[in-house]
This record gives sequence, structure tokens and C-alpha cells, in this order.
Amino acid sequence: MKPEGKSPSAVTSPPLGPARRGGGRRAGGGRTEQQPWLQPSPPRAMTPPPPSAHPDSLVVLFGATAGALGAKLGSDERELILLVWQVVDLHSRKVGTLHKSLVRADDTELSEQCREASGLSAEGLGRAEPLDKVLQQFSQLVLGDVELLGGGSYTLCTDGPLLVRQVLHPEASRKNLVLPDSFFSFYDLRREFHERHPEAGPARDLTVSAMAQNLGLETDAAEDDFGVWEVKTMVTIICHLLSEQNHSFTEPEIVKCKYDSGPCSKAEVVDNETVVRARGLPWQSSDQDIARFFKGLNISKGGVALCLNAQGRRNGEALVRFVDSEQRDLALERHKHHMGARYIEVYKASGEEFLKIAGGTSHEVAQFLSQEDQVIIRMRGLPFTATPADVLAFLGPECPVTGGPEGLLFVRYPDGRPTGDAFALFACEELAQSALRKHKGILGKRYIELFRSTAAEVQQVLNRYMSSPLIPTLPAPLIPVLPAPFPLAGAGVRDCVRLRGLPYTASIDDILGFLGEAAGDIRPHGVHMVLNQQGRPSGDAFIQMKSADRALVAAQRCHKKMMKERYVEVFPCSGEEMSLVLMGGTLSRSGMSPPPCKLPCLSPPTYAAFQTATAVIPTEATAALYPPSALLPAARAPSAPTPVTYYPPPATQLYMNYTTYYPSPPVSPTAVGYLTAPSAAVAPAPASVLQQPGALVRMQGLPYTAGVKDILSFFQGYQLAPDDYANLVPVGDPPRPVLQAPKEWVCL
Repeated sequence: MKPEGKSPSAVTSPPLGPARRGGGRRAGGGRTEQQPWLQPSPPRAMTPPPPSAHPDSLVVLFGATAGALGAKLGSDERELILLVWQVVDLHSRKVGTLHKSLVRADDTELSEQCREASGLSAEGLGRAEPLDKVLQQFSQLVLGDVELLGGGSYTLCTDGPLLVRQVLHPEASRKNLVLPDSFFSFYDLRREFHERHPEAGPARDLTVSAMAQNLGLETDAAEDDFGVWEVKTMVTIICHLLSEQNHSFTEPEIVKCKYDSGPCSKAEVVDNETVVRARGLPWQSSDQDIARFFKGLNISKGGVALCLNAQGRRNGEALVRFVDSEQRDLALERHKHHMGARYIEVYKASGEEFLKIAGGTSHEVAQFLSQEDQVIIRMRGLPFTATPADVLAFLGPECPVTGGPEGLLFVRYPDGRPTGDAFALFACEELAQSALRKHKGILGKRYIELFRSTAAEVQQVLNRYMSSPLIPTLPAPLIPVLPAPFPLAGAGVRDCVRLRGLPYTASIDDILGFLGEAAGDIRPHGVHMVLNQQGRPSGDAFIQMKSADRALVAAQRCHKKMMKERYVEVFPCSGEEMSLVLMGGTLSRSGMSPPPCKLPCLSPPTYAAFQTATAVIPTEATAALYPPSALLPAARAPSAPTPVTYYPPPATQLYMNYTTYYPSPPVSPTAVGYLTAPSAAVAPAPASVLQQPGALVRMQGLPYTAGVKDILSFFQGYQLAPDDYANLVPVGDPPRPVLQAPKEWVCL
């Protein structure tokens, strides 16, 4: 049925009357609630024409929500409750029937502002049609009116962008509704009016009443139906612009129907007024989910950049870049809107922050992302030996990768070692969903994690591994070379302990509790946590004890003791070994290795002061690398303590240039037995042998089962020292009988 006393069904001319002083007024208290107006469908099926830059008709549209009105329309995430519209023919200046329809909302509670302005009630809205039915009626009625006025294309015209961008598109997205094509382009009457009358003020500050008063138009002051006066006045303004000022509606605003992913170059200039930071996102959200949260606003190509934490995982934040500052301002109005059950915080951000996350210059990445309209899947936890053929076989023929091996991008360290991460391209959403079903599937002996990814995440992951971190999440290294406040023990004195296998969440307090009574024997500021080059805990720590005896007792009591459901290995070590690791070197079964200095990204300029080897490793390489005093003459031991770097209290946790290989302990006992072997067990080496250049040969990589006879057989044909098994000395373990199975040997 039709609303009582409303617009006629025939084509009418623009309404005229006395000048109106204010905006729309609500009806008197005794007015009857209007029901949605239903009209039979046109006799023949008609489809809406595509949006045109030169439309034949305009559909003047007004809407209201159950919450805030005016400049705050849509900012409170309230649902649409009212639509009023009328068709205007741009050639004949004729207008069609004025239609008004209520929309039933899931939450019918009205705000005080809405109740006072509209005069509606929850009972009246409860009898209305839902949004999907109203949109269907809207399309049918508009097509009928356009046909009556002569046919052709049509475009919406609204009082500002809020109704289309902040109300209709977000609500349709939340309710999984598909809007008609006509809602993806519209004319903003304020902009059109400002183009002709710039002296009237900024377009965003204009209102329907202000535009009518500026033109000196007379409007119907007797019309008190909410929304009807606004539409009639907008029609009058449009007709005046067409007839008196010969205005042409040629450039409508476009609402992107799809987010376009793509790479972003670091050389690109990003306006600071176009970027926002979204915080509180679900960790599994993708760029498409974020674009859906900002539905109705135009995001730049590749404008969604998911942020990663220090461990390379998403931290619930994203930087979003819009096409202009107006879109950014509308995005800020969605602060604390909801994505599912979570509310999302939206703040301003800078273009520099966006480029640090999304920008990249890698040719390999640019080539990988050059294919348009591809869905990106990130694979994590791949075996280091995995090849493209292995990954393709893991995904199977049911979800083929675009381009085969060319559609895979393996992430590697600067030295070429694999990280276990890879990205794959899929041609459509269906294939990507098939691939995601293999989440935590088994490849080799490892389970593989699969996630939806973005072009910005590809850039960020590659940047993180191939160069220094883009956004500093860790403080700069604090390693001044200062004299130690207490003298360190001489070479070979194991007055420190090393903890291996710590939980990654372990803190210094956890370590002190783990040591128990032995914590009282720790030197001041003597706990050093070891982090790798990504700033992640390596599971290792060094502790300086007051004496070698205390360190031995602590190792015996705490070895393989449990900490947070993990057993921790505890070994005694020397101060030189501790300093070496904290400076970026390694301790492995092959002995000590100096800090890496070949790769620029692993050796920042701030570490230049530590290239002097004498600060950590004495020039007497034999004395430093092979500290057991039973093997070397006493004269070769350094006469004074070796100077090492002192780490002050603020640098308890050091972000060192530490290699990604977790170091092995200086000793690897099969049982907790640290008693020194009798001197008779190992015969002293002849002093004359060590003085000869090249007489000392070190063998690495020997099998654990290798014996003395195997080594003698290996050197068959070469002249060795006198046939004395004592000249074959195991390296890396405390002195013990040579008949035990060693890991490495030194031939004297």
C-alpha cells in the first residue's frame, strides 16, 4: 500500500512553495506510522544499465540509520532504517514518483537523535521489510520510473558520500548482501554545488538547507515528513543547476567493488594523509578481510600491509593506504567498528611507516608478484631440503600452482640458506581454499602451516631476512668496551656455566629460580641471555659464577633439571668461551669460531670495534682454542687474564650479531662426570713437536666411532710423530683417557 498523503504516482514537476527556514522536522505526536510502500513489479524484466559518466537520469537518494545522523552518519555502526528516493530526468527536467520505504533492522532500538528527527518507533520498524527486500524493490521501482521518463542510464545522487560509503556498503558486507551495480557510482550533490559556487564554503560543510538558501530557492515549508523534504529540496537544487547554470553531471564518484593486490616500490611517494593503522585484527585475517572491513572506501592497489612481529608472525596490526585524504578521514570514522566479534582500532599513520612495511626493491619479488589477480598462500615450516618439486607434490594436482615452479618463491637468508618459508600463487579463490585444507599436512617429517598472504607480507618477509629489520622492534646493541669491574679467571678456568635448551619464554627470574641455591653464587650482573640475529631467544644463556668450584657444583646439580616442561642442559665453560659467543661467535663440536664478518647484513658498522681478535681470542691460538693445560707446556699459557668485553647492567639481554646456528656446549658429557683424568692417562706432548711450524694438524668431521687405528690408516704415507697414542688428542672435552670415543682429534 502507499503511504498516506504522499507523492502522487504520476510524473510531477519539482515542488515549489514558501521558503523554508530550517531542515527536516518530525511529524506531530499523533501521526500514524508509515508502512513500507510496496508496488507491483514492472510487467517486463529489466536489468539496470551499467554506470555511465553521462547518465540520462539521476536517482536522488536519502537515508537514515537508527543512530547518529548528519555528519556522523554511519560512524556508530547502526543499521539503515529509512530510504527515500526520486528520479530526475536530466534532459526534460521531469521528475518521477517520490518513494519512501522503511527498513527493518536487527536492533530496533533508536537513538534519541533519530527518534526526535524521524518520529519513528521500534514497533513501526518491526513491521518493515528487511534490507535485501527493500533493495530489490528499490531496483524495480527505479527501473520503472526511468522507463516512464524516457529510459536510458541512471546514477545515484546523494547529499554527501556517507550514505553510500559508510552505511549501505558496510552493512551489506556485514549481512553478506550483494548490492546492485547502481550503488557503485554516485554523484555527491555537495561537490557538484561547490563546483559552481565555491564561495559557499568547503563542500564537506554544506547542507541541503544551506545550498537552497544560497541559491534563494523556495521549498515546501509545510512538508514535515522526515526524509521527504530533503529529497524534494535536492531535486529542486538539481533542476536549478541544470536550467539556470547549465551544469553537467559528468564525473561520478566510484566505489571499488574489489580490492586489487600488488607490489609497492620503496621509490614510490606515499602521502601521509592517506594511511591509517588498524589494530586488533584477528591473527588469521587476510588483506581481503581488511578490505572488507573498509568496504565502501577505495583502497590503493596493494594498499593493505599486514605487520609482522619479531618472530615473523602477524601481530594483529595492518597499515592501509587509501586513494585520497577524504577516504582516509572516512576510515578514521570506523574506529572501534567490529570485524566479527572483535572491535578494530583505527589510527592515523604516515607514508613512511607504510613503505617500511610494504615497500621493496627486490627484482625476484617484483617478478613473482607481476602476475595480476593471483591469490597468495604462505607456507611455513618447510624442510630445508625441500625443492619446488617437493612442494608441488605436497599440494597435489587438485590445487595447481600458477606457472608451476615459477609460481613458488622460497625465502632464503643472504648466504642462500633456506628459512623454511615459501609463497605460492593460485589462480582463483577456489584453488587457494583447496590448498589451505592442507594446513598442517606432512611433508617429509615436518608438518607445514599454510596461511593466506598478501603482496605486502611477501615484501616484508623478504626484507626481514635479506636486510636489517625495517621497523626497529629491538633496541640498538649496547656493547661498549670497558674494563671489567672484576678480574676474570685465567685461560682454561671454567668459572662460568652454560644453559642450553631453555624455553624461549624464560626470563632471568626463571633462570634464578631454576638454579635454586646456586643462584647465590652468581657474580653481580652475571646472567647473559643469548639472542640470535633476528632478536629471538636462542635457548642459551651464560652465567658467571664466583669460582670454578661453584660452577662445577651448579652444573652437577642442575644438569637436565626441568624448567617449564623442558629439561635444560647445564655445562661448565670458561670466560673466554662465554665472551666469544656473546660477541657473535659459535661454540660447536669443531671448537670455537670467531664472529661472522663476511656478510654486510650480519656485520653492521657498529661492530667494527670488535674486529680486534685479541679482545676475545688471544693471538696464541693454541692456548685459547685448546685450553686443557694437560696437553700444552705451562710456558705457553698466558701470564695475565685475557681482556674480554664487559657487558654493563643495562645490557643484560644483548641483541648480538649472533649466528642463526644454535651453538653446541663446550663439553658434551654422556654422564655428569667432571673429574679430571689422572695425569698418567694422557702423556705430555714433546715440546719440540709444537715448536715446529705446521706440525699441528687438526681433523674435523670425524665419525664418532673413529679410533686411533682409523686415523693412523688415514695418514698412511705421511711421517707422524713417534708412535705414541698419546700424540692423538681429543678436542672439545675435558682431559680424559684417549681410549674413549672422541669427536675430534689433533695429531701432534
